[in-house]
Amino acid sequence: MERSHKHFQLDSSKIRRAQRALGASTETEAIERALDLVLSEHQANRLSQAAHARFLKSGVEIKDAYGAREP
Repeated sequence: MERSHKHFQLDSSKIRRAQRALGASTETEAIERALDLVLSEHQANRLSQAAHARFLKSGVEIKDAYGAREP
């Protein structure tokens, strides 16, 4: 993992709240964990969208077994 020094102006109260929520011992750890969460969520969304697209493309027909959605 390559590390670099960056300088940002961030809301310190958000960092403290994120630090508590993520159980991070330092601000840097909190930001790292938050970035990891964003990246994993993005990956999950991407996979879900791809699966959804494959499902729609398959042409499967969904029927309401209970008739609750039929007029």
